[in-house]
Amino acid sequence: MRKTSVDLRSIIADGGMARIMAAHDPLSAMLVQEAGFDGIWASGFEYSAAMGLADVSLVSMAEHLTNMRNMADRTTLPIIADVDTGYGNAINVLHTVRQYETAGAAAVVIEDKMFPKVTSLVEGGRQDLVSVGEFKGKVEAAVSARKDPEFLIIARTEALIAGLGEQEALARARAYEAAGADMILIHSKQKTPDEIESFINKWDGKSPIVIVPTAYPQMTEARAKSLGKIGVLIYGNHAVRAAVTGMQQVFSQIIHDGGIQNVDNKIVPVAEIFRLQQMDDVKANEARFLR
Repeated sequence: MRKTSVDLRSIIADGGMARIMAAHDPLSAMLVQEAGFDGIWASGFEYSAAMGLADVSLVSMAEHLTNMRNMADRTTLPIIADVDTGYGNAINVLHTVRQYETAGAAAVVIEDKMFPKVTSLVEGGRQDLVSVGEFKGKVEAAVSARKDPEFLIIARTEALIAGLGEQEALARARAYEAAGADMILIHSKQKTPDEIESFINKWDGKSPIVIVPTAYPQMTEARAKSLGKIGVLIYGNHAVRAAVTGMQQVFSQIIHDGGIQNVDNKIVPVAEIFRLQQMDDVKANEARFLR
């Protein structure tokens, strides 16, 4: 497995909580690292959005995998790969885990929705889950496929998203832990943290919990840590939302002003892009090697 500058397992084992930020391309992944997060979320939602597509299993594994591999090439942080449903059944999961581990991921998150999936937070979206037995087979396949025992298999249950209730969510989480999952990701679309906190307080398994507090921003890091069972907190879509916010504002002002005269000093200079592109290294290598 690719060596990284941060060890997620060590953070979790020491009772800490890893802070993970989403990215949708190598540049956003580099900015995640510079900001000081513990890891990168190779988000299916963000990559779909960057491609101008809905997050409904339209992006192929090959496309997402290539993007994640490029992120790994430009950063040293551990990458948690969002592989949706594993791109098919348990046989597909075997291939998926092998490919993502080889490409440099530190973990994969597999969810218990039917393929093709529908993104979790959309209003009125179809949220059909596979059976517990079928998903246990997927988790077992994922565990068997990894080569490095440090590679994390994170099982994501969408029972709360699907409106099946806390007891179903707990039953599924227990079953997935028994199948070998290292961590359990529990997701919610409620606007307050109450549903998630109730689940966590009743969680009696040994596996640390992963949360993605997109819908309930009142769940601060301090509040999450106080629950004592959360090992990873993922900021799931803030990179692409920030990028869209910035571009919409700048593009609108350019149209309004009839030019770039008023926005030029509000955005990073071209020199900052050169820095991120490591142009100084390019120039140094040109001086050294070009004849």
